[in-house]
Amino acid sequence: MTMHHLARRLWPGFLQTSQKLTTVSWRYQKPPFYRVATQNSLSYNQDRSLTLSARQCKHSDNPGGRHTCHTEDHDEDEDGDLIDEAEVDELFHQQVPKVIGDGEHRIFIVHPDVKWGSRKQYLTTAELMVDEAVGLVNTLENWRVVDKIILSTKTPEKRTIFGKGNFQFLTEKIRQTPGITAVFVNVERLSPSSEKEFEDAWGVKVLDRYSVVLHIFRRNARTREAKLQISLAEIPLLRSRLRNEIANFDQQGGGNRYIGGSGETLLEFQQRQLKERETKIRVALEQLRRKRNLLRSQRKDKDFPVVSVMGYTNCGKTTLIKALTGDRALQPRNQLFATLDVTVHAGQLPSHMTVLYVDTIGFLSQLPHQLIDSFSATLEDVKHSDLIVHVRDISHPETVNQKVNVLNVLKSLQIPDRLMSSMIEVHNKIDLVNDYHPTEPETVAVSALTEQGLDRLKTILEDEVVRSTGKLILNLKVDLSSAQLSWLYREATVQEVTVDADEGSAVVMVIIGTAAYGRYRKMFPARS
Repeated sequence: MTMHHLARRLWPGFLQTSQKLTTVSWRYQKPPFYRVATQNSLSYNQDRSLTLSARQCKHSDNPGGRHTCHTEDHDEDEDGDLIDEAEVDELFHQQVPKVIGDGEHRIFIVHPDVKWGSRKQYLTTAELMVDEAVGLVNTLENWRVVDKIILSTKTPEKRTIFGKGNFQFLTEKIRQTPGITAVFVNVERLSPSSEKEFEDAWGVKVLDRYSVVLHIFRRNARTREAKLQISLAEIPLLRSRLRNEIANFDQQGGGNRYIGGSGETLLEFQQRQLKERETKIRVALEQLRRKRNLLRSQRKDKDFPVVSVMGYTNCGKTTLIKALTGDRALQPRNQLFATLDVTVHAGQLPSHMTVLYVDTIGFLSQLPHQLIDSFSATLEDVKHSDLIVHVRDISHPETVNQKVNVLNVLKSLQIPDRLMSSMIEVHNKIDLVNDYHPTEPETVAVSALTEQGLDRLKTILEDEVVRSTGKLILNLKVDLSSAQLSWLYREATVQEVTVDADEGSAVVMVIIGTAAYGRYRKMFPARS
């Protein structure tokens, strides 16, 4: 193979595709007992661009006195100098790690069962970890597991992971299994030398959890931010495989040759190209981070409490948010990593207070720090929440281990102590457990699918939101001939109105933020 052939194989041409973004919108409806002329609406598109605008609603002359809403277009969602979709697609499809080709694949799963030491898993079993590996494979279309094996090892740090006898036994078994297209070694990350050793011995592509999960992410990526974060997470994989490819080429005497008259060897050239690509990705992600900070401040100005919903992958986060908001546009999927982007959904609590639920990417055990770090920008929104809800699939046999993994990731993200201490733990999928009763204190048992326990959860959410945001519950006397009441409906959560017709006044019970209350007192100084 010539140097130029190798370069073309490692760095295929750009594939440019574009994807039209769609917009999901939500309109806030005031309580039925009182309706005012101005409503708030929230819109959110799949590129995580959250904007708030005023919809001016006027009475029309049509029968029934319905409101006609006219949208005022604001340019809050303009991309400005952000990287455009075509550029993102170019980066996304450039230098793709060769995990495995398209089409049908027959996977052999190998699970090293570590007997002791720091790599031994104490909160789970080898059988359950294999089941999760099977779930990862089944997530991918046209992939299926043809066989699986658990082999004990006392030397997981060795290049072959297993002892000589077990490795020889495994090699014979793999070679005797017909039609295998890849072997999935169920470990966090294989070293480049281990990967090369296995591929030479078994004659097929070898995968680890890192490469399989990245392949799932790549299949599910839809937005600019998801594509950029996946591309960043792939950089370590590309670097290790580049070293392997160059090492193989060196054996043919070509790896140290210079390219043309550039004065660079092939390895130096490829490393420089990879570094330049990484820099472009990081710059683009920083642009999106700045935009997200702006949008977050706009949300804060509107005084909407933010509740982040976290949990292990496929624990039912999206189903729970759909149940809490009634958002029919949400379509939960029973698969791992169905959600890769942070999405925001508005809902109402029993007091009619509007909250924003943030749906986040699910977690998984034994994921390398590089992968979590790549998605830290997306998970940054969690740090700025008013409350975290930790959803657990209580029907899963590994629910305790999953909880530990989620809490460990949250700690690694340096979530503030105030959020960790106030976190609400929700035990979901109780409809799958006969006569379930929580054994852990201060937890909420629900079935997001059947909506069992949902009313209690909403009440607890409301109490915690009021406490964490420092909102005030006040009884305010208003003059019905003034704009006080309509202002309170716009800027606060009106719970009850008691009218005194003789005085032309009313006592209004409201939940209001301290900043909004300050504005109220400034606008109506004689009446507050």
